[in-house]
Amino acid sequence: MVVGAGPNGLAAALTLAQAGLSVLVREAAPAVGGGVRSESLTLPGFLHDVCATAHPMAAISPFFRAAALERLGLDWVHSPAPVAHVLDQGAVLLERDIARTAAGLGPDGAMYERLMTPFAEAAELLFAEILRPIGWPRRPQLMARFAMKALLSATNLARAHFRGDRARALFAGLAAHSVIPLEYPGSAAAGLVLGVAGHVAGWPLARGGSGAIAHALAQALRASGARIETGARVDSLAELPKSALVLLDVGPPAAAAIAGKALPARYARQLRRYRYGPGAFKLDWALDGPIPWRAAECLRAATVHVGGSLEEIAQSERDAWEGRVSDRPFVLLCQASLFDDARAPAGKHTAWAYCHVPHGCPVDMTERIERRIEEYAPGFRDRILQRSARSPAALEQHNANLVGGDIIGGSNHVWQLMFRPVPGRHPFRTPARGLYLCSASTPPGAGVHGMCGWNAALTALRDVGRL
Repeated sequence: MVVGAGPNGLAAALTLAQAGLSVLVREAAPAVGGGVRSESLTLPGFLHDVCATAHPMAAISPFFRAAALERLGLDWVHSPAPVAHVLDQGAVLLERDIARTAAGLGPDGAMYERLMTPFAEAAELLFAEILRPIGWPRRPQLMARFAMKALLSATNLARAHFRGDRARALFAGLAAHSVIPLEYPGSAAAGLVLGVAGHVAGWPLARGGSGAIAHALAQALRASGARIETGARVDSLAELPKSALVLLDVGPPAAAAIAGKALPARYARQLRRYRYGPGAFKLDWALDGPIPWRAAECLRAATVHVGGSLEEIAQSERDAWEGRVSDRPFVLLCQASLFDDARAPAGKHTAWAYCHVPHGCPVDMTERIERRIEEYAPGFRDRILQRSARSPAALEQHNANLVGGDIIGGSNHVWQLMFRPVPGRHPFRTPARGLYLCSASTPPGAGVHGMCGWNAALTALRDVGRL
């Protein structure tokens, strides 16, 4: 039995079904997918991803490689460059090739190559370690080298390795996906992981929208004999049919509520105290044409970071963490229709962008976000045919796991990142026999990789002697 049909819930269910178990999935929303759904949010014929679009973690995920969803029609699309970062003096690109990326960083290029190349060359081993639960590493030398960089703050790593604004800004934009202040220990990890992933596997898009990922997972599930029920909210374990295993793809406080008295009081309190981080304010646009970037190289990348210098990005992320609304927010933008014509009518385009805001923030960030884009793409507003805006509260209403608009399943401060959802050796098991947690609030955390569900399901199968 799996409650919740986000990527992790679907991954858990598929793993159990392929092991020969009878599996039922219940999802409160009218469709499966969680953060990988696609809908018409603006005008007819324009398809928008309700959350994630670029999927670097799916590209490196052992679960997705094992699932082989391409045989079910899932088609990955790559932009020529995974990421562009706009600056006042043009743009800097994260290219698939490390040397080409370095060539755009001026005198910092050689240092960038020295930083990224060892991890890229060991990428398969590195990501196998990163995406498994925290524990004694199987490759201690590799992980020691990685930890020496990853446990730094992003600002310290960037300033120690780079002298110019271009390299510092590129790394800061990657690190800001951690949604913690860039001065915090461990914030460098996201910059390293996402940068290396871009070099070795890209930041691919699912053709036809991210919902195609959920559709392929659901198709694989049904082919394995599992059943999926949507529009089936679960508020208590008592509502579920009798099952030897129950896996919850919900946040820790919701898991405590569903489990009720099945959990010891102390453990339930720990789940309820789980800490969420800043929220997101997201805009989707139907556009009359491509975004008119001043730096034309931005048209080579599906993902564009709009934030300026390291110092500007750090200030924006610190504001969101400390409860302030930034007047010049760091903006993360995706322009998928440049590379996937299934998302908009001929000659038209879609795009979305979001910025980080304080947890549950009610402030409408539309004008601030669009003003930031207009700085680097004069005439952008003139191309907007229709927009859809979603506040943190609207994001949570659409997906209950996005508590307060937190799109990464909980604060990534270093202690919670290492010991989520509660401190202990077995993050997926609960004290209740047969009850497991498998949401993005379990290791390895946020990202469309399915590894939280896969790890949880493997733990459960091992516990019942089916692995």
